[in-house]
Amino acid sequence: MQKIEDSLTQALAIDGALGVALGDWKSGMCLGFKGTDTPLFPAANLELAVAGNTEVIRAKMRTAEALKMNTEIEEILIILTHQYHLIRLIKTVNGLFFYLALDREKSNLALARIKLNQIEGELKI
Repeated sequence: MQKIEDSLTQALAIDGALGVALGDWKSGMCLGFKGTDTPLFPAANLELAVAGNTEVIRAKMRTAEALKMNTEIEEILIILTHQYHLIRLIKTVNGLFFYLALDREKSNLALARIKLNQIEGELKI
């Protein structure tokens, strides 16, 4: 098991990672973040990204409930021109999620998803 800081460090080491944060979608609060602080993705924006993606998760939860979907949301993927934004809901702690921003040219989305899943499995809160 690893702590938040260790999990964020490991996630930022994923090839092509620009920034990573751990958020609480129930409160909208950012529990921690790490970033590369590049013009492409300023690290200071990670707290704002958590707050914004909280709304994305809530909207998807409301939609799933309205459609009476009998399933859980694992991930939400947002594809931008130059980036992937991966929102991974944490199974072991209800309400928490990882937000990972990746450079599309430098990352492998499939491997990033696998690694983030492994990091999630080792997270201890």
